[in-house]
Amino acid sequence: MIICLLFRTGVFLLLFSAVNSCLPQNKPDALLKSNGLNIAKEDTTIRVQQSDTSLYHEKMRQLANGDKSGRWPPKTVIPGEGAILPFKRIVAYYGNFYSTRMGALGQYPPQQMLEKLRAEVKDWERADTLTPVMPALHYIAVTAQQSPGSGGKYRLRMPNQQIDKAIELAAQVNGIVFLDIQVGLSTLEEEIPALKKYLKMPQVHLGIDPEFSMKKGQQPGTAIGTFDAADINYAAEYLAALVKEYGLPPKILVVHRFTGAMLTNYNKIKMHKDVQLVIDMDGYGFPAIKKNTYYSCIYKEPVQFAGFKLFYKNDTEKVKQLMRPADILQLKPQPIYIQYQ
Repeated sequence: MIICLLFRTGVFLLLFSAVNSCLPQNKPDALLKSNGLNIAKEDTTIRVQQSDTSLYHEKMRQLANGDKSGRWPPKTVIPGEGAILPFKRIVAYYGNFYSTRMGALGQYPPQQMLEKLRAEVKDWERADTLTPVMPALHYIAVTAQQSPGSGGKYRLRMPNQQIDKAIELAAQVNGIVFLDIQVGLSTLEEEIPALKKYLKMPQVHLGIDPEFSMKKGQQPGTAIGTFDAADINYAAEYLAALVKEYGLPPKILVVHRFTGAMLTNYNKIKMHKDVQLVIDMDGYGFPAIKKNTYYSCIYKEPVQFAGFKLFYKNDTEKVKQLMRPADILQLKPQPIYIQYQ
């Protein structure tokens, strides 16, 4: 099988390497007890008694990191029983096993990759001793393509064996899995249900990438795509229905973003107690650019939880060292989801 995978480090996507702003013109442990709230440390969830939410609010204030604007912490729903966020920080490795250039998952042999992930987890545990860390593999299960393919959708679904591999590897580090979707000319309504077999598993969560959602019919990579609040609401409602149907802990939905137009009508996103929404700052470059993108895309338009992406290659082209956890924890709000590519 010949697979053509899109990645922003590819030659034909270099056009967008400088696009890191959200300005309008950029279109292309043991049982813990605190305040009467019981939190049991488990492999993939923390059990939260909904009758007592004091620790939840405490953790949300902690993530706001002293923000005085009134934006953070955002006013949102209390999570259902078994929620991971904000009680644990997720540290994820991103990529696709077929590509050495799309991220850490394919760049390193599996056991070396897991060792590097363990090292990043320990680094974050040292940087923030108040927040346990949950490792994760963020696997691109549907990749945008340069060619239309037999269905004319400009996307390729990964075989089940590759998704199974991600789940098996994550289990080796007691971690969770995110299945990421790049729809191309397809839709979330078509792609998410195709992954139901996996999304109904308690340890499997979802990521969606507006960059490759080509609503105007362009070839992926020739322009930066977009999702609207309506798309996010569909994905969240689908996940919430799975939680109810199968009695699952809340699902996490990660939405990538590095320009304003990638996510429209953010204030119309509907929140669910059974779905935890992370807007992940997906821009790369030297620290000042990343911080500016984070301010524009995350800080100014709060939804629920914040994420921050680090690129081992792209972030270090002009500086020698990747941003450290201590640097990232200075941000307002503090990201609760960290992704390494």
